[in-house]
Amino acid sequence: MRIAVSSQNFRTITSHAGKSRRFILFDISPDGTITERDRLDLPKGESLHDTRGPEHPLFEQGLTHLLTGGAGERFIERMATQGITVIQTSETEIDKALSALAAGQPLPAAAPHEH
Repeated sequence: MRIAVSSQNFRTITSHAGKSRRFILFDISPDGTITERDRLDLPKGESLHDTRGPEHPLFEQGLTHLLTGGAGERFIERMATQGITVIQTSETEIDKALSALAAGQPLPAAAPHEH
């Protein structure tokens, strides 16, 4: 599993994934090992909310999942067209959420997304 975590502060899981410009990229191996791979700090104007089409730095990472505190329906649909499953959670601790995913455990549900 290759997963991007929306994290505007590079410390916690943050919401509004479409407007986020900061992501931490992780690999979770079949044995549950979690490895941080990279960090994306996109310039203004390069959030997914601000761009259109199939080209975006996130789409070049080979992601299977994106973990966030919240996302809109259009964002989720756009990720699906790239083969990326969006996981929304109210958990804010990155390590805790990734450990749960690696163990196949459910995460607490995110609050409903509103604009």
